[in-house]
Amino acid sequence: MRHRFLILGASLALALLFGAAAGHDWASPLKLASALSGASDMESRLLLVWRLPRVLAAALVGALLGLGGAIFQGVFRNPLAEPYLLGASGGAAIGATLALLVPLGLPGGPALAGLSFLGAWGATWLVLAVSGLHGRPDTAGLLLAGVAVAAMLGALRSFLMLALSDDSVNLQVVLSWTLGGIQTPDLAGLVLLTVLVLAGLLLSLSLARGLDLLGLGDEQAFAFGLDPVRFARRAVLVGAGIVAAAVAFGGLVAFVGLIAPHLARWWIGPRHRALMPASALIGAALVAFCDGIARAVLPPAEIPLGLVTALIGGPFFLLLLARRLRP
Repeated sequence: MRHRFLILGASLALALLFGAAAGHDWASPLKLASALSGASDMESRLLLVWRLPRVLAAALVGALLGLGGAIFQGVFRNPLAEPYLLGASGGAAIGATLALLVPLGLPGGPALAGLSFLGAWGATWLVLAVSGLHGRPDTAGLLLAGVAVAAMLGALRSFLMLALSDDSVNLQVVLSWTLGGIQTPDLAGLVLLTVLVLAGLLLSLSLARGLDLLGLGDEQAFAFGLDPVRFARRAVLVGAGIVAAAVAFGGLVAFVGLIAPHLARWWIGPRHRALMPASALIGAALVAFCDGIARAVLPPAEIPLGLVTALIGGPFFLLLLARRLRP
C-alpha cells in the first residue's frame, strides 16, 4: 500500500512540475530551480510570485474536489455520484454569484464561502429529495434529478448575472469564474486554502468507517451501531462544505470529483480510510495538470479550466455509464 501512495505522490510532483513549466512562455526546470533559489530577474520573480502560487492553488482545489467526490459516492452508494452532476457545484455557484454581485455589507471572503456552502448543501438535498420521492434513489433517478436541478441552477445563475450586474461589476470576470478557473492567490489565501484542505481531509477521514458500513446496506450498518439517516445528513453536510470551498476558490470545475475517486478505488481499493487521501492526491494532480494545459494550449489566451476538465471527464463519465447500463 505504501508504494502505491509513493507513486501517487510522485505523480502529483510531476503534475506540479508540468503546471509550473506550462504557460505562454514555457519555463525550463533550470529556470524553475533558479526562481526557487531566489533569482532576482523578472522572469524568475513572475514564476515565484504568480505561476507557482497558482499551481499550488490548483492542486489544493483538486484535492478538495477529490475528497468531495469520494464522500458523495460513498454516502449515495453510487459510483456515478459527482458534485457537479448532483448539483452541489451549481448550488455553490449560485451562492457565490450572489456574494459577488449583491452588496451584502459583509466581508467578501466570508460571504463567498458562506453562501457557497448554503447553495451546495441545499442543492444536494434537493436532488436527493427529488430522486427519492418513491423510495431510495437509484442511479438513473439520481442522475436525472441532478441534471434537471443543475440545468435550473445554471439558468438561475445566468439570470442573476444579467439582472444584478451593473457598471460597477465586471460581468466578464463573473462569467469567467463560473466557467472554472484558478486565480493566483496571495499568501494569506494560499494558507487559508491549505488549512481548508487539511480540515477537509480530517473530516473526510472521520467519515471513513461510516461510509464503509453504509456500503454494506442500511440493515448491516444499523447492526454495527450506525444510524444511516443521521450519518448521511452529516456526510452530506461535510461534502457540501468541501465542494463549496473548492467552488469558492476555483469556480465550476466539472468531473474531477468523478474521476479522482474512481482512479483511487481502482489503485488503492474501496476502504475509505485509504481512498480519501488517494482521491485527494489524484484530484490535486489532475487539476494541476489541466490548469497547465488551460494556460498553454492557446497562448496568449487562456482556456477556462472547467472546459478542459469537462472535455476529459465527459467521455470518462459516458464510459462508466455505459458499463453500468450494459446488461
